[in-house]
Amino acid sequence: MLRNAVRSLRAEPRAPQPPRRVWRDWVLVGALVPTAILEGVLRENVPWRPLAIVLAVFAAVALLWRRTQPLGVVATVFGATTVITIAGVIGTDEPVGLYTMILVLLLPYSLFRWGSGREIVIGSAILVVASVTGTAADFTGVGDAVGGSLVLLFLATLGAAVRYWSSTRLRELDQVRLREREQLARELHDTVAHHVSAIAIRAQAGRVVAATRPEAAVDALSVIEAEAARTLAELRVMVGGLREDEAPTLSPQPGVADLERLARSVGDRPRVEVELSGDLDDLGPSVGAAIYRIAQESITNAVRHARHATRIDVSVAGEKDWVRLTVHDDGDAASAPRNSLGYGLVGMTERAMLLGGSFEAGPGVDRGWTVEALLPKTGVVR
Repeated sequence: MLRNAVRSLRAEPRAPQPPRRVWRDWVLVGALVPTAILEGVLRENVPWRPLAIVLAVFAAVALLWRRTQPLGVVATVFGATTVITIAGVIGTDEPVGLYTMILVLLLPYSLFRWGSGREIVIGSAILVVASVTGTAADFTGVGDAVGGSLVLLFLATLGAAVRYWSSTRLRELDQVRLREREQLARELHDTVAHHVSAIAIRAQAGRVVAATRPEAAVDALSVIEAEAARTLAELRVMVGGLREDEAPTLSPQPGVADLERLARSVGDRPRVEVELSGDLDDLGPSVGAAIYRIAQESITNAVRHARHATRIDVSVAGEKDWVRLTVHDDGDAASAPRNSLGYGLVGMTERAMLLGGSFEAGPGVDRGWTVEALLPKTGVVR
């Protein structure tokens, strides 16, 4: 159970949308830096005074990155503090530091509030080492040692609690948006069904009277045109509402013919070679779009993850009733993206399965990574 809990924690992503630097950060740093300098200059009996001032100023400025780089800031500040503390005990038998260094108490909160699970695990180990070292170097009693540890634990727990509350709030907002989008989709279905029914009735009536009353057939065509225009307008409005952070486009979906342009957009490192063979003229629009999207995702993964790859081969072969896509790179086998649970691979598998096809991805025979998708040309939806 403990192993599963640790594994689950390590898999936790970073908290979404951390604010980079807000005005409060600049005010905080603007107050801490002069305070550290004044304390270092005016306070008596400060061991290694210049070094203590530099450390305090450095820690204050590092607070600007405590949300976007929580582990880096914790490792740098607490690591430097630990090293200087040990050196101070050895050299002067006194801890080196200013009272202003209490600002480091903000860092455990930031780590648990904004860091990923892996960063939290590593950062917690750094905090424990720094806490033990600092307590041993300046031991003033069991009560003070326990109190200091409880303060760090409280701040870390507070950061985790705020993170949980924020995540819960975001999930609730997502659920509200999802319900609203579902309702909008139902309204879209009802609206389209109503207009299409009216178009079908008018078309049938126009066909019946076309031979005897041509003017009535023309009137029916006018009504059909108006209903079709109204349907298209409502479709654009509603589908535009269903889109998420994406502007609607009137351009056709990309297909097999756009793979060459996709290959040129990647550049020369690694080089992307596209080979089209067989009969590819009778592909359904959904199949052509799926081939393009799977190839695009596969090329992107190869560019990001295939170390020392010089070439990516994309092959699309049209068979009797099927079309086969193969994407292979010549990168190091050990650097290939092996996580079969990645969102990209899941999305490609889902797209292929919805069209009645299959999808496989894995290490190549000799080198690199191979992706293969087999889709029916008609795009039969299961």
